[in-house]
Amino acid sequence: TVQVGDKVATIDTEAEAPEGRQQEEETQEKPEAKSAASVTQPKEQEESQNYATGTPSPAAKKIMDEEGIKPEQVEGTGKDGRITKEDAQKAVAQKSAPKEAPSKSPEPQTDGKKQEKPPEPPKPQIQDGSRETTTENMSTLRKTIARKLVSAKNDTAMLTTFNEVDMSYLMEVRKKYKDSFQEKYDVNLGFMSFFAKAICQAMKEFSSVNAIIDGEEVKYHHYVDLGIAVSTPRGLVVPVIRNAESMSFADLEKSVIYFAQKARDNKITIDEMQGGTFSITNGGVFGSMLSTPILNPPQSAILGMHRIVERPVAVNGEVKIRPIMYIALSYDHRIVDGKESVSFLYRVKELVEDPNRLLLEV
Repeated sequence: TVQVGDKVATIDTEAEAPEGRQQEEETQEKPEAKSAASVTQPKEQEESQNYATGTPSPAAKKIMDEEGIKPEQVEGTGKDGRITKEDAQKAVAQKSAPKEAPSKSPEPQTDGKKQEKPPEPPKPQIQDGSRETTTENMSTLRKTIARKLVSAKNDTAMLTTFNEVDMSYLMEVRKKYKDSFQEKYDVNLGFMSFFAKAICQAMKEFSSVNAIIDGEEVKYHHYVDLGIAVSTPRGLVVPVIRNAESMSFADLEKSVIYFAQKARDNKITIDEMQGGTFSITNGGVFGSMLSTPILNPPQSAILGMHRIVERPVAVNGEVKIRPIMYIALSYDHRIVDGKESVSFLYRVKELVEDPNRLLLEV
C-alpha cells in the first residue's frame, strides 16, 4: 500500500526511448500529418465560399427572373462571389446568342478508305441542227380572224356551259335509214342536220340565244341564220345557212356540204359569211373531246360539238358502255342568263338523244 505523497517512480527525461517504441511513434505521426492536410483543404473552401457566393443583387435578380435564369447558371464576379447586374446581363446575352452549328460529321469510310463520289453523268451532245426561221405577212383573212377573236374576248362577257349527249339512239336511227336517205336525196345523212334541227327548235323556247346587241338595244331574230365553222388551208371561215329553221334534213345536209366544199376551194364570198345569228363548230372531226368555242361577234352564242367516245355510264342502275359526245355552249352573258344557257343546252341534248321529239316538236 502506497501512502499519499509517497514517491512511486522517477522519470528520466534525458534517456533514449527503446527502439520498438520509437518506430511506433514515427508511424503514428504520419497519419496525423495527412489528416491535418485533409482537414485544412475543405476549411479553405468554406472560407472562400461564404453566404454572399451566388447571391444576386436586386438589379441582377430582377433581370434573371425576367429571363428565367437560375443563380447556379451565373458566375458571380462581385465581392465574395455576389452576382452583379453586369453578370446577369452577360448571362442573358449568352442565352440569346445563336448556338454554333454542329460540326459536319466525317464521311463514312469503308475498309479504311474514303468513299468515292459517283461519277457525273455524261453531258449531252449538242447536235448542230438548222435554226432557220421564216417570216411572212398575215393574210387578209388571218387579220380578220385575229381581230374578231380578240373582239370576242375583250368586248363580250363570254362564259361556257357543258353537257353530254348519249348518241346511242341517234346512231341507231342513222344506221337504219342512212342507205334509204342516200338513195332518195342523194346526200349522206350526218349528225350535223340533227343538231341543226335541235338548235332551231330549242330557239323557239329560248330566244335570247338567237339575239344580238345593237348599240343599247337587244335585237331578237325570229329566224335562224346558222353559221357552220369550216376549216380551210387559209384559215377558219363560217359560211351562213339562211333560214335554217325552215329547212328539211336533206336541205340542211346539202347546204353544209355545199358551203364546206366552196370554202375549201376558196370560192366562198364575203356575203355568204355575213349576217349569221348563231354558229356551230365541230372539233370532233379533228379528235377534240372537249373545248371552249369562241363567240362569233355580234352573235350571242355558239355550240361546240366534239368527238364521240364510248365510255361507261349508269343506265337504270346498271353500268353500260354508251357512245357519248360532250357539247359546249359559249354565250354572251350580257344577253343570255345562266339559267337560259343551261336550259337551252339541255333542251338540245333531249332533242338529239330522242330524234322523235324533233318530228313531234315536244
